Amino acid sequence: MEKRSLFYPLEQEDLTTLRLQYDWKTGNVFLQASKDWDPDLDWSKYNHDFYVESIKTHNAKFLNDVETRAMFEKYGLTDYLEEVIDLLRQGKHFGIDCFYHKGFDIKYLGNMHNRKRGINNTRHGVMKGGIRRHEKDENELDIIIDGLNLGRAMSFKNIAGELPVGGCKSCVIMDELDLTDMNVCGFLGFCLDEIRCSTGPDMGFPPAMTDVMKENGFSVQYTCGPRGPLGSSGPPTAYGVFISLEQAVRFLNGSEDMTGMSFAVQGLGEVGAAMVGCIAKFVKNPKIYVADINQQRVDEIVAKYKEQGIDISPASTDEILYLDVDVVSPCAMGAVLNEESIPKLNCKIIWGSANNQIKASSVEEECRLAKVIADRGILFQTDWWHNTAGVMFGYEEYKYQKDASLERTYADIKRVLPKNTWENLNKAKELGITPTESAYKTCNDELYGA
Repeated sequence: MEKRSLFYPLEQEDLTTLRLQYDWKTGNVFLQASKDWDPDLDWSKYNHDFYVESIKTHNAKFLNDVETRAMFEKYGLTDYLEEVIDLLRQGKHFGIDCFYHKGFDIKYLGNMHNRKRGINNTRHGVMKGGIRRHEKDENELDIIIDGLNLGRAMSFKNIAGELPVGGCKSCVIMDELDLTDMNVCGFLGFCLDEIRCSTGPDMGFPPAMTDVMKENGFSVQYTCGPRGPLGSSGPPTAYGVFISLEQAVRFLNGSEDMTGMSFAVQGLGEVGAAMVGCIAKFVKNPKIYVADINQQRVDEIVAKYKEQGIDISPASTDEILYLDVDVVSPCAMGAVLNEESIPKLNCKIIWGSANNQIKASSVEEECRLAKVIADRGILFQTDWWHNTAGVMFGYEEYKYQKDASLERTYADIKRVLPKNTWENLNKAKELGITPTESAYKTCNDELYGA
């Protein structure tokens, strides 16, 4: 194992668990490490023969804060530990729970940002956020930074979606998941239950993971599986982005009418393709440009909508962001808006589903670049304020399970996202700040006090 890792001391000391907790109100940091289960525990029996609270070993070990810090010092990792703790301080994160299974070679990072909105939730999961798999050769600190940023974004997304849950993100360093391995699936179910989160599979994990978790009784906290009651979250996510875009157009032009407007959609995955579908369905005489790294996907989408009489054309992945159009809609990977790309933009509005569209390592940097975009006369608000419908979709299934309703979900999306976008754009104008800064201000005021 790479020595520069939170998990290295756990491996060396035969431990399973490391908890890093930060209290932003007092500035206190608390650490503990422990051995919580035996290495031969049969995790396929999780939530059948034993549960989160069950005794899983008679050889438990426990290290308090002082002893845990001494353990990291023993292995020359004090500086690395302090780097991670400093990240918690910077983002006011609640903490990280680390679970290490030596036999499976799985390193689970439960990044917990804020529980405030979930404290009075009557359900089990007081936080909600996706679960993402990382390859073993990826840099651990980069994974932690990504996970913490995504966890914070989930806190804010849940506020934007008016959901009574806090924000988190699970990042798991492991080989590709074998859905027939009940031992590993049971262990992943336990980890999620342990950090009191609800999740849906993200990058690196198959959507069918949810079905396996539920059908084998490992955890009801997983949502958005192919055999779930609501189907795919892609269409409602795209719908939420589109109807919030209508409010951006209204803010800019005085009317929601998008007749004859031009659109450049970057990325034709599940959400991007659905975004094209919304434009084709709800906009009169649109001009649509599309691009994706999968040329076959581009050809299929173009052919599909040309048959419907839509003016749609392919564009190169290198040029899609810089076309002279009314709306650029990033729906692929994030970090596409940066110092190099922003000066080359030729649109009036940037409005898409991609997460973390601005390439930034801090909120301050994101707000600075959002100001650069605004200074170019382009309307933009941080993506998590309007790409929230997928989270609302997952919460509907989490709350109602088999009785989840697609009709109720779409009604909530239509009720919440346009209203909140309109309010945010006007609040930003009133305060003389960018919509991105306004969205952060709204969330920070709620979580930390005005």
